[in-house]
Amino acid sequence: MPWAESESPSFSARHEEADAGHVADLLDDLEAFREELGELFERTPGGIEVIVHPRPFALALAQPWLPLARMAVAPASRRYMAGWFSAGALHVLSPAALEERASPVEGSRDALMLSPLHEYAHLVVGANNAGLPPPFNPGSFRRYLKWAWLCEGAATQLSGQTPFLRAAVARRLYEGDKPAFPPSPRDAPLLGGTVLDMLEEEAGPRAVAALACGRLGGSADVALERAFDRPLSEVERDWRARLSSTGAGPRARRLRGYLYDLDSPEQQQ
Repeated sequence: MPWAESESPSFSARHEEADAGHVADLLDDLEAFREELGELFERTPGGIEVIVHPRPFALALAQPWLPLARMAVAPASRRYMAGWFSAGALHVLSPAALEERASPVEGSRDALMLSPLHEYAHLVVGANNAGLPPPFNPGSFRRYLKWAWLCEGAATQLSGQTPFLRAAVARRLYEGDKPAFPPSPRDAPLLGGTVLDMLEEEAGPRAVAALACGRLGGSADVALERAFDRPLSEVERDWRARLSSTGAGPRARRLRGYLYDLDSPEQQQ
C-alpha cells in the first residue's frame, strides 16, 4: 500500500493512506501535547517527523534494536514498548496495530494509544537535559541506562500513561522479585512512572520537569532526596506502599483525542 504524508505546524507524518484520518487526530494530539509541555519545559522541539508503521514487524525493521530491548525488560513491560525516538523523528505503530497489541486487562488499550506522546516526551526531556538522548551515542546511552527510571518514568508520567499501567504493575509485582528503588533498567519502562507520579502528587508537575532537566552528575539517591525534599528512606517507604496498595494508585487523566475520546457517548456504552 502506498505511503501518504500529513502535516501539522510542528510535525510531519508518513503513513499508509488508510490511516490518514487517525493520523490527523494524532497530529492534533501531538500539537496539543507540545503546547502543554511548553508550560513546563523551556524547549519543545518542532519540525519532527512521525513515521507511522502499519505493523510491529515494520517497526522492528526500522528500529531493529527494539525486539532485543523488549527481551531485556520485565515481561509485563514488553507489550508497552510500542515505539521509539531519535533526533528529529518518532517511530510509532498505527492505530490498528496498537489496538491489536492491547491485552484485555483494564488500561492496556489506553496506555498503548498514548505511546506516540510517550515518544515525544522523550524528545522534550532530551532537548532540555544535555546528558540524555537523543542523540544516541556511547556516552548518552550509558547515561540512559543509569538513569532509565528517570528517562522512562518522565516519558510515562508526562504522556499520561501511568494510571493505565496499574494492571501491568500488579503483574510485575506478582511475577518478579522485589523491585529496586529507584527501579532498575529492567523495571524502568513500567515502574519509573510510579516514582514520578508520586512526585507530581506531592510537589506538582513542575517538580517532575525539574527532576527530568536536572544535572546527572550525582547519584539517583541525591536527586530523589532533593526532588522530594525528604530522606530517601521515607520516599522509598511511601513508594513501596503505593505499589502494594490497591486503593492508592495513580490518578487517572482524561485520555486525549487520539483515536477516540473516553468522554464520548460511544466509549461510555
